[in-house]
Order: sequence, then C-alpha cells, then structure tokens
Amino acid sequence: MEAKKEKRIRMLTLAFGIALMPPVWAVLSPYIGISTGAVALICAGLYVANGNQRKDAFKITVGFLCGDVWAVLAVWIMEAMPFHPNVELYCTLFVLGGLAVIIGESFSRFIFVPSWLCGWAIGLTILGPMKVQDFGTLPIQIGAAMAAGVVYVGIGVDAFQKMLLKKFGV
Repeated sequence: MEAKKEKRIRMLTLAFGIALMPPVWAVLSPYIGISTGAVALICAGLYVANGNQRKDAFKITVGFLCGDVWAVLAVWIMEAMPFHPNVELYCTLFVLGGLAVIIGESFSRFIFVPSWLCGWAIGLTILGPMKVQDFGTLPIQIGAAMAAGVVYVGIGVDAFQKMLLKKFGV
C-alpha cells in the first residue's frame, strides 16, 4: 500500500475512534455519578502524547491520581495558612511541586511525574475555588475520570484504531 493512502487510512480510523468513543464517555459518565467527565479527555491527551505506550498506562494513571490527592492537599494547606492568598499559593506550589518531582522521580517505576503535575493542575482548576468541606465526592469523580481517560479513551481508542487498521490491511 502506498504511503499516502496508508497515512489517510490511519488518519480516518483515528478520527472515527475519536468521534465515537469519547462522546460515549461524555454521555454516560453523569449516569455513573461523574460530573467531571471532560477530565478524561485531558488525561487521554497526555497518554497519547506519551506515545500510546500501554506499558506506561499504570504509572500514568498513578501519576494522575497522585495529582488528584495533591490538589486536595494543596487546597487544605492553603485554607489553613493565615497569609495573603498569593503568598499561600506560591508557598504551597513551591513546596508541593518540588515534593511531587522528588517523590515521583524516586518511584519512577510506578509514577509518571508529568501526569502527577498535570493531574494536580486539573484538580486545582476544579477544586481550587472551593472549600475542602464542599468537595463532597468531587476528588473521587476527578480520579475516576482520570483513570477512564487513560484506560477507556487512551487505550480504548488506540485498540479500536488498531482493530480497524487490521481490517483495512494496514
């Protein structure tokens, strides 16, 4: 098969997988109690940017979940500090950011640091404007959406595309 045709088939099968699978998650996630479904798409993007490497899926997921916990911890710390909000933010980001890298790199067989930092940013974006007492199940919903992003959207779309490519003889 010529390279141009193969590239087009790869593009179209990926487009079909992206058009089909993430919207299913977007529609169904609220029915299983997850109001943060869009988080899955962000997390799938990082998984894909890492090269769709299934061998890294576990540590990418663990990194995202660490980031989720880190976001809760950051908000809790900032609530407890008596300083100007900008000072609290800077100090919290400085200390927790440094610790995330040190801990993540020390356990790099199990944790993907970029997903930890990305997960932390996602968590802070959603939880940052809230008080810890108002979180409810949001941290759990965020974590579930993160895992779904890697497993269902990331691995799922990749597997679906590979199946289609096989059917097309690519």
